[in-house]
Amino acid sequence: MSTLSFAVAAVGLVASGPGGPGYGSAPPGNSAASTTSVISTGSGSVGTYLTDGQGRTLYLFEADSAGTSTCSGACARVWQPVIVDATPQASAGVTAAGLGTINRPGGGLQASYDGHPLYYYVKDSGAGQTTGQGSNEFGARWWLVAPSGSPITSSAPSTGAGNGGYGGY
Repeated sequence: MSTLSFAVAAVGLVASGPGGPGYGSAPPGNSAASTTSVISTGSGSVGTYLTDGQGRTLYLFEADSAGTSTCSGACARVWQPVIVDATPQASAGVTAAGLGTINRPGGGLQASYDGHPLYYYVKDSGAGQTTGQGSNEFGARWWLVAPSGSPITSSAPSTGAGNGGYGGY
């Protein structure tokens, strides 16, 4: 590879982010480079929880505090930040006043709810999946978010919650 080709390739990698093209801009299992514009709710065996407009589950990280994300690098490849262009809109069951954004380490905006940065779990491949519920990864627990903004700390055995590992991601 020539020096010029290497430089162009390096610029392309930096522009697309650490996870490759579209990193953080689309939820797991979705290759489209889009951002979440609506926060909604779903329900399952643990109760009602936040989702994006397509029904994909949203999580909070216990290690985050005061509108600050502590998940980056390998963590953000497994627990993908919900990247937005502006504050998302609230759907039925979601309090609009709870929605906001935080600045991501390294740039960009991440959706937040009641001050909690929001994330997708890479092993949730479709709407309604909650396989990350209760997982203890990257130094703290990951929980579904109730419409009140509180973490839902009960497990949902039928979804494989709390597996504790992230499968080598």
